Amino acid sequence: MVLDLGSCRTDLPASSSLSSPPGSDIAFLHADFDDQLSRTAGLEIIWLLLFLGTVSSVCNGPLLSEKNSETLSSVPTSYAALLRIKKSSASSAFGSKTRPRYSSPSLGTLSVSPPSWRGAQLHHSPVNLYHSSDAFRQDESVDYGPIFVQEPEDVIFPTDSDEKKVALNCEVRGNPTPTYRWLRNGTEIDLESDYRYSLIDGTFIISNPSEVRDSGLYQCLATNTFGSILSREATLQFAYLGNFSGRTRSAVSVREGQGVVLMCSPPPHSPELIYSWVFNEFPSFVAEDSRRFISQETGNLYISKVQTSDVGSYICLVKNSVTNARVLSPPTPLTLRNDGVMGEYEPKIEVHFPFTVTAAKGTTVKMECFALGNPVPTITWMKVNGYIPSKSRLRKSQAVLEIPNLQLDDAGVYECTAENSRGKNSFRGQLQIYTYPHWVQRLNDTQLDSGSPLQWECKATGKPRPTYRWLKNGAPLRPQSRVDTVNGVLAIHSVNQSDAGMYQCLAENKYGAIYASAELKILASPPSFELNQVKKTIIVTKDREVLIECRPQGAPKPTISWRKGDKSVRGSKRIAILPDGSLRIVNASKADEGKYICQGENIFGSAEIIASLSVKEPTRIELTPKRTELTVGESIVLNCKAIHDSSLDVTFYWTLKGQPIDFEKEGGHFESIRAQASSADLMIRNILLMHAGRYGCRVQTTADSVSDEAELLVRGPPGPPGVVIVEEITESTATLSWSPATDNHSPISSYSLQARSPFSLGWQTVKTVPEVITGDMESAMAVDLNPWVEYEFRVVATNLIGTGDPSIPSRMIRTNEAVPKTAPSNVSGRSGRRHELVIAWEPVSEEFQNGEGFGYIVAFRPNGTRGWKEKMVTSSEASKFIYRDESVPPLTPFEVKVGVYNNKGDGPFSQIVVICSAEGEPTAAPTDVKATSVSVSEILVTWKHSKESLGRPQGFEIGYWKDAEPEDSAETVRTRGNESFVMLTGLEGDTRYHLTVRAYNGAGFGPPSGEVSATTKRHPPSEPPGNLRWEQQGSQVSLGWEPVRPLANESEVMGYKVFYRQEGQSKGQVIETQKPQAVVPLPEAGVYIIEVRAYSEGGDGTASSQIRVPSYSGGKITSAQSTVHSLSKWSSVTLLLALMLPSSSW
Repeated sequence: MVLDLGSCRTDLPASSSLSSPPGSDIAFLHADFDDQLSRTAGLEIIWLLLFLGTVSSVCNGPLLSEKNSETLSSVPTSYAALLRIKKSSASSAFGSKTRPRYSSPSLGTLSVSPPSWRGAQLHHSPVNLYHSSDAFRQDESVDYGPIFVQEPEDVIFPTDSDEKKVALNCEVRGNPTPTYRWLRNGTEIDLESDYRYSLIDGTFIISNPSEVRDSGLYQCLATNTFGSILSREATLQFAYLGNFSGRTRSAVSVREGQGVVLMCSPPPHSPELIYSWVFNEFPSFVAEDSRRFISQETGNLYISKVQTSDVGSYICLVKNSVTNARVLSPPTPLTLRNDGVMGEYEPKIEVHFPFTVTAAKGTTVKMECFALGNPVPTITWMKVNGYIPSKSRLRKSQAVLEIPNLQLDDAGVYECTAENSRGKNSFRGQLQIYTYPHWVQRLNDTQLDSGSPLQWECKATGKPRPTYRWLKNGAPLRPQSRVDTVNGVLAIHSVNQSDAGMYQCLAENKYGAIYASAELKILASPPSFELNQVKKTIIVTKDREVLIECRPQGAPKPTISWRKGDKSVRGSKRIAILPDGSLRIVNASKADEGKYICQGENIFGSAEIIASLSVKEPTRIELTPKRTELTVGESIVLNCKAIHDSSLDVTFYWTLKGQPIDFEKEGGHFESIRAQASSADLMIRNILLMHAGRYGCRVQTTADSVSDEAELLVRGPPGPPGVVIVEEITESTATLSWSPATDNHSPISSYSLQARSPFSLGWQTVKTVPEVITGDMESAMAVDLNPWVEYEFRVVATNLIGTGDPSIPSRMIRTNEAVPKTAPSNVSGRSGRRHELVIAWEPVSEEFQNGEGFGYIVAFRPNGTRGWKEKMVTSSEASKFIYRDESVPPLTPFEVKVGVYNNKGDGPFSQIVVICSAEGEPTAAPTDVKATSVSVSEILVTWKHSKESLGRPQGFEIGYWKDAEPEDSAETVRTRGNESFVMLTGLEGDTRYHLTVRAYNGAGFGPPSGEVSATTKRHPPSEPPGNLRWEQQGSQVSLGWEPVRPLANESEVMGYKVFYRQEGQSKGQVIETQKPQAVVPLPEAGVYIIEVRAYSEGGDGTASSQIRVPSYSGGKITSAQSTVHSLSKWSSVTLLLALMLPSSSW
């Protein structure tokens, strides 16, 4: 069976039937429960189940409205789908970017239990397909004003979108159900004024939207009987990208080494664009580096120093950040002038961020800075009077400073500096951070009695500080005699029924606005005790105070009266009626027992409550023992006994120092034991110092509460001594004093002193005078300290129980200076230049320098002589001394020793050791130096070492420089040992280099060799092999391609390399051939990846596109037969993506 309802079409099961009431545009489809709802290709039908009397559906158009609900009686108790017979062909998909699309497959196979159809009715509000609504779940018995479930969001609508509708969503709940209106730029929209407007629930739909007519700020206004609320402002913006002007762009001609700016001049667009540049032809994109920069602010391409390789044609490619549409500019040719090379010049900053940059807190800011210059400038960044945030990142060779997740302390003045060898230039700008308004205090719904005062306050933060406005029912609230609005405070001195409604506080600054809503209800009701019930029976002990509460609810506030039995209660010295209506009785007695009645009354009626009062004998308590002394680690049991009225239940509570004891968190030290109904024990195990104090036992009954206390004294190790003071200091002693420590009920037997210095491992016990410090002493002397060392001191006390915690450390103090007593160690010789004696030693630690002005005395004499030469070394950190004497031959033995001194005098010398003077630097230059070009970036240098040199070489240094540069700009490479060759790498292609070689050792450099020259190879071919064809027969693949023709500045093709590997493998094999064809053996089954490169003396050229050869399955396979390799089958978009993907590395 086939059902065709206008534009809705679906295949139905044979068991299905269709009925349509006369004159109705609604058709009902009846089907069994096991049938499936289906969707045919190319047509969208949304099926919705009919649950609990709610019916709605969509069929390639607007949501269905109800009609002829009486026909539901014919629907069977299985399920039904409701379709609207279409009279138009409009699409059901809205064009808004903020609303998702739903396709019917997700709804096409629904499995549900059969609903009940009793009393079913069509619902006026269709089901919202995009957001769940609370309207169907809200308790219908409670009336309340509108509350936003969803407010409209900003929308960017692409002008070239196929979906010619935009939807602004608004959803509100309330009871009664609210109605909706919409405002554009503050003016209400007349839905009847434009056929393009429609309203479905709260969603406002614009068909065929136009930027001129429809862009602006939109607000949703929701209203029910309690009032109206206004939504936030939502912006409708249109996204588009125009075309570049077709006018031919003039060529830009500059000298080599000069900087240049190529203008993009983007077409009209909205919103922002993403810029890139194409070099010569697509998809060869310009790569950004320290020399080339593309500004995402202007779109222009900046080249700081033009090279010959930059000559060509440049095309600006712009991409809309929303629609992803792309357009290309006409090409701009870049040529070189023939009037010479541009000389060096200082940087000129061409791109910089604004003088004032504003950004929102939590966002990311990108600041650009790029300069032209020769040599190419280096860009650096700094924050004036601060530090650049550690979270910042430098992009594009430091030309872009990116700061993510902006915070207020990131604001400040930032500076970028462009610098080269010719000078530098800087730019400064201010980064300002703003924040959108954010609620600190919102409004709450309020109910007040008529005549009561109202004060509402809303608070918001933001930068700049927000200002406030108030709305009532969606309109500005005007001040009146009773109504004041000051900042975020709304005050109404005496409310009446006209003040009821929906109120909104609006907080705004220049960057945004936020709304807070609340409902004000004015109450009027008779007295009621439903929410403030009292105990029916109140028990109190004799001579105590009792309070019987009476707080009825009502509007206006009820008046209160009391009766005991049939008699009115009058105030007396013992009995009083409090302002809140409660009855207070002091010194209660048996005569006060009985039933008490409280009555509340206002103009709408009266109500009363009854409470019975019972008076009991008071409870007494006994806690033993009252005072006990214990030692840390011992245990005790405290007993608490209660004497009480037998009709009352008792509960025991234990406290320590006034705080309840937590038996779960006290580590097992406390246990409550309840042996009898009228007594309780507290077991304290393994007692600690912290357990000393007053223990309380409280007995609680339903009538009263009594308590008693007992005291525990706990003996333990001493507490920490008081403040430690350094009374006197010498070069090796310190006299200390301190305040006595708390003995914790056990006399202190002794004190010990501890010291710490920058050179010690933590705290160390020091020797003292006297050697034993008794517990009654409060001062002592620390001895055997090191001179001129900073020390801290502390004191520890001990008694019979143990050693206590140390005191707080004293202030740091330095001992006095003294003559040094420690000589340098590990005195030895080192290598140096000819005629030098190099003496080395291990420096003396600062701990043993004993004073300021510390230095070394270096003494030496030729071996076998008597007199010493002495030299002073004034640096305390020095570790060697060099003595130079032209008369000293190489490798002459000397006796040496090193002593110490400081401002106090000379210290000891080290042991005498014998060392030798240095050997000489090499005297002969390397010979037979040769330079051979190996590739486009490599030169092999070889030489021979002259054995006639007097100094033994440790290695060789090779200096090399370009033909057009001076020798003093040479770069160098060093070897170690007797190697006689080196490979220079990283050189420029097709460039002549000059080279020299010289030997070196610890004494210095030898003379350089004669200058030799070599020229690197030209670049390999940049063109890849084209039109790659293949044919597979058996386990071999025959390949053919078009020959590669090198450019004028590239080396000649010497042959081709065919690279092949199995798919999934990283390693492959290579076949070389001199012809544009080859046969590749495939040794194993599987899929193979093959590519071809031309090679020349300059190296390997660009690889061809890869081909994928499938596993051999018999017969002959050619590239023409395989759709996998036929580029003609691809769409232009797929081809573009393929060209942009990077090649796999071999």
